[in-house]
Amino acid sequence: MNQQKEKVAVIDIGSNSIRLVIHELDAKRGAREIHNLKKSARLSNYIDEHNCLTTEGFTILLQSLQQLEEVIEYHQVKNVKAVATAAIRNASNREKILSYIHKETSLTVRVLTEAEEARYGYLAVVNSTYVTDGITIDIGGGSTEITLFQNRELLYSHSFPFGALTLKKQFFPDSEPEKNDIQQLLTFIHQQFAALPWLKQTANLPVVGIGGSARNMSLVHQAQMNYALSGLHQYTMTPQDVKATLALFEKLSLKEREELDGLSKDRADVIIPAAAVIYQLIDYVHANYFLMSHKGLRDGLLFEEVLRDTSQQYFPSVAEESFFQLSREFEINEHDVKAVGAIAGSLYQSLVPYLPSSLKKENNLYLLEQSARVLYMGEFINHEASSQHTFYVLTNRSIDGISHQNRLALASIASFKSKSWFKRLIRPFRSMLTKQELKRYELLGSILKLSYSLDRTKRRVVEHIAVEKQNRGLSVYIYCRNHVSFHFEELKSKKYKKHIEKVIKKPVHLYFLYTNFTKN
Repeated sequence: MNQQKEKVAVIDIGSNSIRLVIHELDAKRGAREIHNLKKSARLSNYIDEHNCLTTEGFTILLQSLQQLEEVIEYHQVKNVKAVATAAIRNASNREKILSYIHKETSLTVRVLTEAEEARYGYLAVVNSTYVTDGITIDIGGGSTEITLFQNRELLYSHSFPFGALTLKKQFFPDSEPEKNDIQQLLTFIHQQFAALPWLKQTANLPVVGIGGSARNMSLVHQAQMNYALSGLHQYTMTPQDVKATLALFEKLSLKEREELDGLSKDRADVIIPAAAVIYQLIDYVHANYFLMSHKGLRDGLLFEEVLRDTSQQYFPSVAEESFFQLSREFEINEHDVKAVGAIAGSLYQSLVPYLPSSLKKENNLYLLEQSARVLYMGEFINHEASSQHTFYVLTNRSIDGISHQNRLALASIASFKSKSWFKRLIRPFRSMLTKQELKRYELLGSILKLSYSLDRTKRRVVEHIAVEKQNRGLSVYIYCRNHVSFHFEELKSKKYKKHIEKVIKKPVHLYFLYTNFTKN
């Protein structure tokens, strides 16, 4: 029986663009994006000397909203959250704008306060990334919001009355920026940050970028690096990477920036001030790295809706929520996953005393357990080519709460079939991994594949595993439930043990025994 799904629309009226995102929500907190539309309205350009939205601005705003309203009505969305930020918030004729929208459309627009706008950005980050302590920065067209959070709790927030569009107007309105213009801009931004005492407490925390300008800067860096892994969410850059990307923007003309891979044409004229703000914040707080969050204000509003029936403002664990939703999407049996994961954990811990030190890492057990949770993903698409599909899915979609590096690790381990197969699949990503990591993922993939074979019939035959050193090899004793045939598990596992032997360079002997058997 199909569960009833609710459609939720979020309209974000910003200084630079107006966006509509429609999601389908189900009873299990699953959210699926079905539409994402953008109008590049640039309302900040239609604010006159009296700080009022001009007649032309009213026309553009109405036309944009009516076009989005048509889409909402066609898809019969009842739950609509329409919000406005700096351009309308700071306009002297704000009430007239809101009244006009209410009169000419079916929309009721809520103007977010500076604190609310910052909070929704923070909610998006703590509900979709692995970062527990950090600083968010959301650069809009007319304002810039920053927050400081620790242990996922919001401590401070601030909204600056400048954004990418207003900074461009202030520091280089009629021409391309000169070095002196850039320096004046950086000095100004530094002074603004210095006015916040709490920013001094933030050394060695990551800066998390939100919004279109941060997204474009990250996309450009990915293109420059020929980054093979798909997905922008949770992409990281070093402070040096951000500085180099800003330098690239500065040396190119507007026309050259418009042709730059990864940079939208409608942001080519404002990307320099936006990237300068990001770099200056990173430098000011001595951030250890920059992380791109593809989830921002609109997602914060959505998360609030998803969690409305709970007493929580964020998921207890972002990664756990992601794995739960993945298991639903790919119809993965959680009991099968736990069984294979338990076998893999037991087998790994029994092997640890006999492994080369170079292959022992603290997160091995974590990677094994998480890889087991996506092991059956590819079977949903095609059973015969399940490993290939598992690798493709994991390297081509972001997983909230899982870093890019760990996502590549999970793809490598969960899809492992053989060393030659692994080398072929990993080739496009080879520059992202060290030789030691390749060998480690080969080992963990071998262990997971053997564990999968030990639950071949999904009857939970195996109860306990023990490993002993024997001459130059290892003896693996596999204790099974009494009076239950382990024929198919034994058959399959003897095929896969050879992969472990190749990694540890020792013969491995498997002995299947019943639990009540006692060795002499």
